[in-house]
Amino acid sequence: MTTRREQTSHESSELILRAAAELFAAKGYRQTTFADVAERSGISRGSIPWHFGSKEGLLLAVLERSVDLIRTGLVEEPGELAEPEGAEAGFDRLMGGADALFAQPTTKLFVTLLVEALEPGSPIHGRYVEIHNTLRDHCRRWLERLPLPPGLSAETLAVTIIGAGIGIHQQWLLAPDRVDPEQALAALRTLVAGAVLPAGE
Repeated sequence: MTTRREQTSHESSELILRAAAELFAAKGYRQTTFADVAERSGISRGSIPWHFGSKEGLLLAVLERSVDLIRTGLVEEPGELAEPEGAEAGFDRLMGGADALFAQPTTKLFVTLLVEALEPGSPIHGRYVEIHNTLRDHCRRWLERLPLPPGLSAETLAVTIIGAGIGIHQQWLLAPDRVDPEQALAALRTLVAGAVLPAGE
């Protein structure tokens, strides 16, 4: 049975993680301080290292929580469908899941921290590999159900879709006055549909 103290500790951790994720996405990891996180979360600055040990520990915890949110937020797996569905319905379900994923705040966090993950010896490199593997595998499993043209593998197309989605998000963050992510994702959807759906679907 969870004690009141354990419950309070869990609630404090969640507040800190939520605040840190927002700040890392808005300001970047290097520019965010424990004082910033304390102010945003309403939790004392001294409590943050008690919960997470260090700033690096907090960053890893934020990414771990975000990976869990991605896993639980993805649309159901193809094998979980009660009945078979047509190519167009399967495609709509796949791209609808992609639209929902790219609209999540965690996507901004991943794009913002990408440079950090690519630095030699980065503590979050492994988490980024896991995130991209999860996204590609999920996308590939859906694409394997569709009538792909000869020479186009589900794995290659999954890489292309995930890469395009992240690139669209990155461009929007850099130039929000010039890039409309909804229109760009709709264009991506049209292009992929032309490649994977039979004529007339």
